[in-house]
Amino acid sequence: MATLILHPGKEKSVLRRHPWLFSGAVAQLDGRVRPGATVDVVSHEGRPLARAAWNPASQIRARVWSFDAAETIDHAFFKRRIAAAVARRASLPELAGQQGLRLVHAESDGLPGVIADRYGDTVVVQLTTAGADKWRAAIADSLHQATGCARIYERSDVEVRKLEGLEAVTGWLHGEAGGDELVIEEHGVRMTVDYVGGHKTGFYLDQRENRRRAAELARGRRVLNCFCYTAGFSLQALAGGAREVVSIDSSGPALATAQRNLALNPQLDAARAIWREADVFAELRNLRASGENYDLIILDPPKFAHTAAHAERAGRAYKDINLTAMRLLAPGGLLMTYSCSGGVSAELFQKIVAGAALDVGRTARIVQRLQGAADHPVDLAFPEGEYLKGLLLQLD
Repeated sequence: MATLILHPGKEKSVLRRHPWLFSGAVAQLDGRVRPGATVDVVSHEGRPLARAAWNPASQIRARVWSFDAAETIDHAFFKRRIAAAVARRASLPELAGQQGLRLVHAESDGLPGVIADRYGDTVVVQLTTAGADKWRAAIADSLHQATGCARIYERSDVEVRKLEGLEAVTGWLHGEAGGDELVIEEHGVRMTVDYVGGHKTGFYLDQRENRRRAAELARGRRVLNCFCYTAGFSLQALAGGAREVVSIDSSGPALATAQRNLALNPQLDAARAIWREADVFAELRNLRASGENYDLIILDPPKFAHTAAHAERAGRAYKDINLTAMRLLAPGGLLMTYSCSGGVSAELFQKIVAGAALDVGRTARIVQRLQGAADHPVDLAFPEGEYLKGLLLQLD
């Protein structure tokens, strides 16, 4: 096993149990190893610190598997870590009986680069780092053992793999495709999961409880759902008794799936649902020009900033949509606004939204801070894991 020696003082982040070691922290690598292989991490003075996955192709040169410098990284290691992650979720009452559930949340479950979501008897796994990629077989086997799920599908086709020097990989790791469409039920609403071609692993599980909150708020209100994708928020708003729900997305296929999802729920009044295929930025302005107003607006845009380097540009986009949405809100109206950009902190996001309210001359009050569901935990030593942040605002 090769040894990764840090520059003087660079061991501090490891001692704080942060799992990333950037290129600037590395003094040298003693030995030759392939990308994804395990290395011993030591301080400049030779103090053993951790065991990590090495990747010279990434700016994050090493990602820590274990802060126990003596722990062996092998098949049994992944079996223990994955079983523990599954058990943690089983211990939380609010997650009991969920048909869609995140089982492994990467660094926050001690498994950098490993995402695993369960949909019924199917687990969809996403491996985003060289270390995770190397242990694919062990990860798949451990997931099968921990869950008993008959099928495990890999969706390692995200852009971030290019930063790791990895090609896209998709396909079955265990079992094979069934004949029926994959459908889950969430808070009484049925939804399809496109685990082969949909966003992320096929569904946005992180917004589960926020969708429930939207249902609670929607009764009797006119609702506008922007960047609606396959209509998770829209259908929950209808289930909650919304007077009308207008859903906007620029993707025709996503809207087609949204309407199929509505058809899966005959208990919902389809006459109250309006679908618009349009650029959200432009359509918000069109609605404003038409004199429209709404009682509840949901802004759940895609990631505008992958890193802090893109935060300024992302800030302009977030301010634009929030400012226009605020102009469409009736007095006393509610705004659920989100950012899933890792490069935009919760503090910065609040400042951006506050700037939008100031520019439109309206008083906005925070009713509730919104975050990811309980199956998306955040390790306190790894604040980068808190990518989803949101605000529920009420405007005068």
